[in-house]
Amino acid sequence: MSFMWRLHRTSVHISDMSVHVRNNAAPVFKAASPFRNFAQVRDVQVTTEQAVYARYQKRLEQKAKEQGKSLDELKSAVTAPSPPTPLQASSRAPFEPPPPPEPQREQQTPPPQTAAPQVPSNKSPVKTLSGFIDVEKTSALPDKEVETIWRLRHVTDPQSLCAVMQAETFRRMIATAKKHPQFILPLPRQDQGAEIHFLQWTFPSPTTATVLFTHLAEFKVRGEYAQPHTTVTHHLDLADSNELVLLEGRVQENRGISVDEGKWLLMCLQKFYGFEAHSVPAKESLERRRKLMEQFSGGDEGFKVEELLEEAEKVP
Repeated sequence: MSFMWRLHRTSVHISDMSVHVRNNAAPVFKAASPFRNFAQVRDVQVTTEQAVYARYQKRLEQKAKEQGKSLDELKSAVTAPSPPTPLQASSRAPFEPPPPPEPQREQQTPPPQTAAPQVPSNKSPVKTLSGFIDVEKTSALPDKEVETIWRLRHVTDPQSLCAVMQAETFRRMIATAKKHPQFILPLPRQDQGAEIHFLQWTFPSPTTATVLFTHLAEFKVRGEYAQPHTTVTHHLDLADSNELVLLEGRVQENRGISVDEGKWLLMCLQKFYGFEAHSVPAKESLERRRKLMEQFSGGDEGFKVEELLEEAEKVP
């Protein structure tokens, strides 16, 4: 706004400026005094009025007589200010600030379309059985062929764990897992005693049950943020139709656990969670294992790792 205002004021004085040329240089504009120009305009106006009255005085007197007016009344009517001409109006316009711009009407824009609310996904992060085999076709095969197909499916991965168990055995395991979802298992080390590993059961979907194995030392430090070194998933899709549960898992590389040691942990898992006793010594051993699990789950100070190691090393 201030820049436009200066432009308007400059344009007014262009008609009052004189041009001087010095030594063929570019013209230099010099403004005259605006008060002097105003006085000159008034002198010209007075001289013009006197000449008009002197020349047409007789006609004016006759005109005043016809209208029944005095000469002074007629003069006042003639000299009354007339509305400004367009030229006069334009000459005064630059001295007035430009009118404010008309407010622009705000265009009513439609409200942004919001995306439809996302429905929480119930998909499990664990791969289901249909991601490995054709469940419908496999269920029509004999048990031996099902086991062969399942083992061939994982034979190319040297870090994989694979097994097929009877559904009855798994039902015993899952019943115990619901009572004791967390436990520890020992891993014997030659000339180094045993290394303790923490296990936890999870149920990602209605047809899967997963066990996570973690170093107990890491679990004590990082808690739920500890990274499991071995993951095992039980697939229940064929439990009702074929009385089979397909197990698959993987031992992570460079985590201090070999595949054979992962198999040892799986054997201990089944020994503590799904063992079935038929003889008297086996029943006594089963009772000791159950007691150890109850002591661990209840935080009993009578829990002893030496007894845990002894029960883990026994042949079923």
